[in-house]
Amino acid sequence: MKQYKIVIADDHPLAREGIRSVLESDESFLIIGEAADGQQALELCKELQPDLLLLDINMPKLNGLEAVRKIRTDHPHIHVVMLTVSDDVKDLFTAIQYGAQGYLLKNMEPEDWLEYLHALLGDQSEVSRKIANRLFHRFRVGNTSADEPSPVSLTPRESEILSWVASGETNKQIAQRLVIAENTVKNHIKNLLEKLQLDNRVQLAAYAVRHGFEIK
Repeated sequence: MKQYKIVIADDHPLAREGIRSVLESDESFLIIGEAADGQQALELCKELQPDLLLLDINMPKLNGLEAVRKIRTDHPHIHVVMLTVSDDVKDLFTAIQYGAQGYLLKNMEPEDWLEYLHALLGDQSEVSRKIANRLFHRFRVGNTSADEPSPVSLTPRESEILSWVASGETNKQIAQRLVIAENTVKNHIKNLLEKLQLDNRVQLAAYAVRHGFEIK
């Protein structure tokens, strides 16, 4: 079994403890270091060379946006996943421009965290490097392209769900908010991906931001 080495960077001790408890429930993940600020995160990445850095956006000394740019420049092999809350979404996409591979909402269910990280680190289809690289290239070259599908093709329900996806809500949370079945949410998201010619939730969220959708 492959084991992934992880560094956690968050300025709140209780947050780091909670993240550690989630990851330690899975033998695939080994916590090799913790940082309380962005500068410490840089130093630990240089010293320990983890497979993954979980990096809070709002950090003292060196914030997450500055840290991710330096880490991805100096250590391009290290995966960086931002830790955020839903109202940080615009800063999140700046982090993606700087090279972060994705994000995790702090209020997501533990099983969603584990599934996401396994997919990212294992190069599974939804968040593979190939897909992620296409997304990051799209951010780097600019905003809406002329041939990008227009949001006018979306139904009101699809537009509503897209806004919730951009805010970081899981399928289960969206289903609870809209009082519909979780499978119905999954079907809507599948339709959104097909209509907008996108590959995953991160790209959906990026699309929503580019096109001015309300972030809940």
